[in-house]
Amino acid sequence: MPPHSVGPEIIAFYSETISESDRLSSSADGVLEMVRTQELLRRHLPAAPARVLDVGAGPGAHARWLVADGYEVDLVDPVPRHVEEARAAGLRSALGDARSLAAGDGAYDAALLLGPLYHLVEAGDRVRALREAARVVRPGGLVAAAAIGRYSSVFEHVATTLLAVDRVRDAVADVLVAGVHEAGRKGFTTAYFHTGDGLAAELREAGLRGPRVYGVEGPAWSALKATEQHTRESLVGSRMFEAALTAARLAEPYPELLAASSHLLAVGRV
Repeated sequence: MPPHSVGPEIIAFYSETISESDRLSSSADGVLEMVRTQELLRRHLPAAPARVLDVGAGPGAHARWLVADGYEVDLVDPVPRHVEEARAAGLRSALGDARSLAAGDGAYDAALLLGPLYHLVEAGDRVRALREAARVVRPGGLVAAAAIGRYSSVFEHVATTLLAVDRVRDAVADVLVAGVHEAGRKGFTTAYFHTGDGLAAELREAGLRGPRVYGVEGPAWSALKATEQHTRESLVGSRMFEAALTAARLAEPYPELLAASSHLLAVGRV
């Protein structure tokens, strides 16, 4: 495999197994992730029209609202399908790898890594991606990086009831110990699951100042998922959805609740 290439199993997963274009709009926990990511980023991003590089942007779910907010956004993603879908939506997207960006030093006001850290199993690769993001952002600018929470699969597979299946239980147990979901196990692809402390430490190692880590969905996202799974009815916009969103906001000041979120979002300054 050439240096800085993305594993073929990851490309295949996003090209053939799932559609990333509707993940954040097709379920209540997905919409909760989108709403919370928007409000957290809007809290920290420089005012529009600032230049934003969306690294690992997928088909552009976040870039679309950023453009609508008035930002100038460029997208980079390693999956050809994602680049094609983003371009079809009128977004500026190019193939690329988070560990080796084509942009020049200080070319952007902010860089977002809302996916790359999910699939970089080696700590050195994750820090390299964060350093590249910092390199292309001007001094004082923002780097924001999302991660999958270390304990998310426990909550998820109680909601799906799959934790009672031996192979799923074994995969979840391995993630809890080492943070790694190995290729070849059903349901997902090669992935790394972060703790909050581990994510903050990687931002610091990459030279980013004042990293802060947020729980994105908060402690009630799996209740939404479980209810939708077993009633087959959407909870988007329901009172239960609003309660889960309120819980995520209330949980922010309490580091003990960080581990209950499905995703983490870290912000730091160049």
